[in-house]
Parts: sequence; C-alpha cells; structure tokens
Amino acid sequence: MPSTSAHALATRVLHGDDAQFAAERAVHPVVAPIYWTATFAAEDAESFAAMSADPRHPAVYTRHGNPTHERVQRIMADLEGTEDALLTASGMGAISTSVLALVKKGDHVIAQTRHYMAAARLFADVLPSYGVEVSIVEQSELGNFEKEIKPNTVLIYIETPANPTIVLTDVAGIAALAKKHSTPNNRIVTIADNTFAGPVNTRPADLGIDVVVHSATKSLGGHHDLTAGVICTSRELGTKIHLMHTILGSVASPMDAWLLLRGIRTLTLRVDKINSNALALAEFLEQQPNVERVYYPLLKSHPQHELAQRQMKGGGPVIAFAVKGDYKATAEFVAQLKLIVHAVSLGGIDSLIVHTATMWKSTMSEAQMKEAGIAVNFVRFSVGVEDVDDLKADLTQALATVPS
Repeated sequence: MPSTSAHALATRVLHGDDAQFAAERAVHPVVAPIYWTATFAAEDAESFAAMSADPRHPAVYTRHGNPTHERVQRIMADLEGTEDALLTASGMGAISTSVLALVKKGDHVIAQTRHYMAAARLFADVLPSYGVEVSIVEQSELGNFEKEIKPNTVLIYIETPANPTIVLTDVAGIAALAKKHSTPNNRIVTIADNTFAGPVNTRPADLGIDVVVHSATKSLGGHHDLTAGVICTSRELGTKIHLMHTILGSVASPMDAWLLLRGIRTLTLRVDKINSNALALAEFLEQQPNVERVYYPLLKSHPQHELAQRQMKGGGPVIAFAVKGDYKATAEFVAQLKLIVHAVSLGGIDSLIVHTATMWKSTMSEAQMKEAGIAVNFVRFSVGVEDVDDLKADLTQALATVPS
C-alpha cells in the first residue's frame, strides 16, 4: 500500500520494510539477512499446496519470489508511493517485462524520440516485429503525444529527464492525457522510466503515472556494484506484470537484491550530495569558454526550467554539455580527465563521463543520432559525491586541452 507513514524519506529508506519483516527481530539482526537459495522447503503437503497456490509467495522458488527481494520491493513501493513493486535482474528487465505484459498484437504504443538506447530499440524494432504499432514523438511538447492517440492506443511510455539530452516530459500532463482518452473498453496505461530523477527528486505515481520503472543499477544501488531493475505500480497491474516476469525470467540474484537494499539505505544522503554537486558543476560549466552549451534541469537556461521546477525536487546526477570542438577534440577532452572516470552508467558515488557520440555510434546511424539530438561534441557527465572543487579542477585542466 502507499505509505501513510509520518516519517520522512530519509527515515523510511532505513525502516520502511520493518513491519513486514518483524519476525527476523527475534534473532536481532541489525542488517537484513541474504536468503541465498533457489528453492524453499515446505513442512508438509498442506503447506506446500498453500505455498504453490500463491503466485507471489516469497518463499517457494526464487524466480517467483524471495524474502530478500520482498524487502526491496516493500521499500521501493513505499518510496514511489505505489501499492506494489517488483524486482528484476536489470533496468531493461523492468522495462521489457512491463511493456510486454501490457501490449499484444494489434495494439498501439506511443513512445519518445529520446530513450535509453536499448529501450529505444524495443520500441523501434522489437514491438513492431510482433505486430505492435509504435508511434515515436518528440517529447518536449505534450500536444505531440495527443496527436498520435488512436482507438487502439493502450500504452504511453516516457522517460524524463531523457537519456542523454536531458529533455523533460510533462509527467502530470501525460497522465492526464491517458485518463482523458481512456474508455471503459480501452484503458491507456502510462509507464515512466524514473531512473535519471529517482524517487527523491520525482515521484511519477504522485503525478498520475500507472507504472514506474527504474534501472536500479544506477542511483538506487549507487555504488556501481550490482545490476537490477524495479517496477512500481498498483496491485492490479503488479499481478499482471508479475506473471510476465515469471515467464521471461529476469530474476535478480539474492546477492544483488541485498546489495540494492544496502544501497537504498543511503539513497537520500547520496542524492542530496549529488544534487548539490551537479547544480554547482552545471553552473560552473556554463561559465567555461570551451563549453558551447550545458543542459541540466535546474539551470535557468534549460528550455524547460519551469517544468523542472514543477515536477522535480532536485536536478539529479546527469549533466549533458557540448564541448566547443569536433568529434576528435571532444574525445581528447574526455581522455584528459584524471579524476572523473571514463565509463558508462550513472547515479553512483563515482563521477563518470562518456562521449555520447562514441557510445551511441555502434547502435545508431548518424541520421538517428542527429534526430535524437546527439551531436558529435556532446558529453554525458554523471556527477558523484567527490569534493566539488576537485571535480571543477579536473574539468578545468581537461578543457584547457580543447583547441580554441
């Protein structure tokens, strides 16, 4: 159930799962145990029958559920303000499981021009190959979504801020559109990828979204040491999605579930520090002569700054910026960084950076990159928890290598 706790978010990340797992207090573990097992024993035939009859039982078979998974699921439902949550083995496991549970041949889906690249391929290539019609729209204008709604539209999928260009989508507006155009015989379900913002900065369910998905590998885990995904939704949709989950089998290991639980415990501390660092660095980068343009939701220069203030409490970890130079100059700038690590992923304690044209080159053509707004001099910078002055110094020395 959605949280009715009077406790603040910083307290709930530590104690939001206490009530459900009070039995463990009998042996007084301060840290949650890991249920490292694939299967669970029944005491007798009657109890086995009862266990098997519950498709979400947490102690029958780990593909269906596991007590360590349950702890993560309870706390994530609380953080996102939903009735239910489901842990998967990756962010794409969460995305593909949710989408495939909700569409069928002949249905119509609306998605954005900018998505995590594997999600973009799901909509551009996979769904159409199974007879699902997909419309791709530019997400900064709400009207673009409404123009594409058809009688067979069953799903609107959004990601905000979008990867890697930090374009925003109006979350409440999308939810209202879906509700407006739903009928008694055809409900339009909405899914929001909340990986870039996270529940500390944005809660899409509060704004009317039906399903919230995360790559928990990123900010939720926070330490670059696990791969997982999370789906947060209603009990009704959660039951439907769980059935697809057991079929597709995107199951997180108990160890990854435990690492994720540990990461969530410090979520508010890390996000507060990262939000502060990122805004300071975005403002710093805007003043650098070798930087052409900076994109960060809470910058006043962001074209959707007013929308960011309405739906975000903090700007999140990711800054996108364009270096004044060509492909070679941008690649050289990234190579010259000493403290900031040249690696994919985002939202963790270490600052990471990628030259986005290099990262997307293997999966997108030049035309597709241009359509998605990915220029050859574009950089995606995931800010960590290091001292902000040290990060500024590293950026300064690397930018000095860019030809004037």
